[in-house]
Amino acid sequence: MSFFSKILLQPEVEEYLGTMFRNKELISALGTLEAERKYESLLNCLTHPPAFTTVRVNTHLASVKQVKNLLFEEIHKQFKDLSVPVLQHPELQDILLIPVIGPRDLRKQSSEVIVGAQCGNSVLRGAHVFVPGIISASKFMKAGDVVSVYSDIEGKCKRGAKVFLGTKVFIGNGISELSRSEIFSSSGSLKGIGVRMTDPVYLSPSLDNVLSSYLFLQNLPSAVVSHVLNPQPGERILDMCAAPGGKTTHLATLMHDQGEVISMDKTANKVKKIKQNAALLQLNCVKAFCCDGTKALAIGKKEDGQEGPPFSAESFDRILLDVPCSGMGQRPNMAYFWTLKEVMSYQPLQRKLFSTAVKLLKPGGTLVYSTCTITLSENEEQVAWALETFPCLQLQSQVGIVCLLHATHRKY
Repeated sequence: MSFFSKILLQPEVEEYLGTMFRNKELISALGTLEAERKYESLLNCLTHPPAFTTVRVNTHLASVKQVKNLLFEEIHKQFKDLSVPVLQHPELQDILLIPVIGPRDLRKQSSEVIVGAQCGNSVLRGAHVFVPGIISASKFMKAGDVVSVYSDIEGKCKRGAKVFLGTKVFIGNGISELSRSEIFSSSGSLKGIGVRMTDPVYLSPSLDNVLSSYLFLQNLPSAVVSHVLNPQPGERILDMCAAPGGKTTHLATLMHDQGEVISMDKTANKVKKIKQNAALLQLNCVKAFCCDGTKALAIGKKEDGQEGPPFSAESFDRILLDVPCSGMGQRPNMAYFWTLKEVMSYQPLQRKLFSTAVKLLKPGGTLVYSTCTITLSENEEQVAWALETFPCLQLQSQVGIVCLLHATHRKY
């Protein structure tokens, strides 16, 4: 049985998903009852964190064995009496898995803190509560009090409220670092930890600033993507929508920092973050540029000596196209308030990026298209459209959640 209720969706979005996952092909293959069970299971799974915390080892600086031992020591310090293993992924050798403990049945406290939905999602992944995430606190809460933390999944709690009787989900207990008056009466904008989580419903290690040059906290599907692209030393790789740089730095690591990884994002601050991550992991083959991926193809001849975008056609051996999407596959997520129009709005942008990527790929090159969503319109329908639109592409075997496309020749 699910510990939390299924994800809260706009009625039109839930109807769209229901129609999509109860399609004739699925019902024919599984039967009506099994198709319905899988759909309801999906909606329930989205509100819960993954079963493992996933970290990627920076094998450019250390071996997996060395980092695994260091990580085990750190987790032992955090969990003390609990014996929590560090596991190596059986297929992806640079990936370590830490089992998430939970859900746990905890005693609720009389003093309450209400946090926003995004803050609540982070707590379920092992984070403490930072002051900006706090919306409400009990009237007489003092620093040092043991408090119960709840997530306001509907976004209806008013900031500074002393009591909230709306829909809230219990996510664990912690110790308040500040009093209510300090949180809501401060003349300045407070930062830092507001509630230090001591007993979260889901127990995960806190990895902030832990072995930061040797580890990169990354969801497992995101790590799978780089392995599927399979970059080789000496190649020229393009990561078209790269921020904050998790996949970019993974690609560079898999290439043993030999070759060139061009990383792009259209927001300057996000490009800065990519550069910071590459520097932290001591990777030198990454070159990050501020550029809209739809404008990355040069029209006409490039100027001599121009290093960055736009790029000439057929410039890259492999391209990772991890497109902006509706994000409906990110976990945990207890409430998703986008309208159906917003959910469906990404398809045109994804196709523009796809079209540019195909033109930038060398004949014989590899393109991986990936999303972090569950809609057919952004996944299977996009792949079908690409294969029909670009005869030079061939669909390769699929691994995990990604689709691998291979460019055999050019036909524009």
